Amino acid sequence: MNPFDLTGKVAIVTGGNGGIGLGIAKGLAEAGASLAVVGRNAEKSRAAAEEIGRGAIGLSADVARAEEVDRVAKEVLGHFGRIDVLFNNAGINIRRPPQEITAEEWTLVLETNLTSAFLMSKAVYPAMKRAGGGKIVNTGSMTSIFGSSFAAPYATSKGGIVQLTKSLALSWAADNIQVNAILPGWFDTEMTQQAREQIPGLHERVLARIAAGRWAKPEDMAGTAVWLASRASDYVTGVAIPVDGGYSAAL
Repeated sequence: MNPFDLTGKVAIVTGGNGGIGLGIAKGLAEAGASLAVVGRNAEKSRAAAEEIGRGAIGLSADVARAEEVDRVAKEVLGHFGRIDVLFNNAGINIRRPPQEITAEEWTLVLETNLTSAFLMSKAVYPAMKRAGGGKIVNTGSMTSIFGSSFAAPYATSKGGIVQLTKSLALSWAADNIQVNAILPGWFDTEMTQQAREQIPGLHERVLARIAAGRWAKPEDMAGTAVWLASRASDYVTGVAIPVDGGYSAAL
């Protein structure tokens, strides 16, 4: 039996309608999972579901709001009958020096990137417990390891993701729910394209440090995502795994 086979499993990917999230969703679908893609933009989520195929559905929600998170969990259960895998990938960034960040902007980033992961995890927990187990994977960042002078709220939220991951892993191990984090390096996405426009010299500095010699593509996350969603990782929980082409290993 293939330990990486996700046939019969149902996965939710928040922020799954583009970038790394879409790369994850496609990888899970190719491994056999049924997908629910969740994002704020309804049309973009529907388009992503159509691109994924295999019966995927696209849902619109602000996952920083508890009532919308609960609705998503109910809709997925109503449509598929179960929830086995959750990828908390929704995220935003505001790039300015910390002294220029407003309280409202700070709260927006923390709620979108960190609180949403807590709310979504809590919402799917009952279904996973009833099913006898599940997999939760939270998307961190290189800023889960390193600080950022130009993105303090983002870095704070991604540091928090690692601690949330460890706490949930310990809390739910007895329920056979494994909770882990992925720490993407520098992926070529719409978000990082904006960063390269806003921060002079970023592209050159990043590329010079990546041992693999290139920026990652969204599909580069698929293998790690499938592993963490599958039986192959049943004895792995509470860890944060860089997927960064060697970036975090370099001085």
